[in-house]
Amino acid sequence: MAEVNFKGQTFEVDEDGFLLRFEDWCPEWMDYVKDAEGISEITADHKKILDFLQDYYKKNGIAPMVRILSKNTGYKLKEVYELFPSGPGKGACKMAGLPKPTGCV
Repeated sequence: MAEVNFKGQTFEVDEDGFLLRFEDWCPEWMDYVKDAEGISEITADHKKILDFLQDYYKKNGIAPMVRILSKNTGYKLKEVYELFPSGPGKGACKMAGLPKPTGCV
């Protein structure tokens, strides 16, 4: 188990840098991942996807499949990659504080 220290916060992460505990998510974590992903600014589009991912995870205990993400947010996969260059699984799920997806997200 590794730790990430950022803006006065300490986060426990897995070997791929995902939060170990969803409940540890906070705006500082979002800023940390934003910087690591090379995203200059969190926009309303980013927030819409992050909010959906977090709500879906709270209700279902897993990350949604890509088609569910696209259908519910209205963003095509290409647009998700434009917002999160490393993709919906690695970038968006990580920023939302979800565990590393096991399937095709």
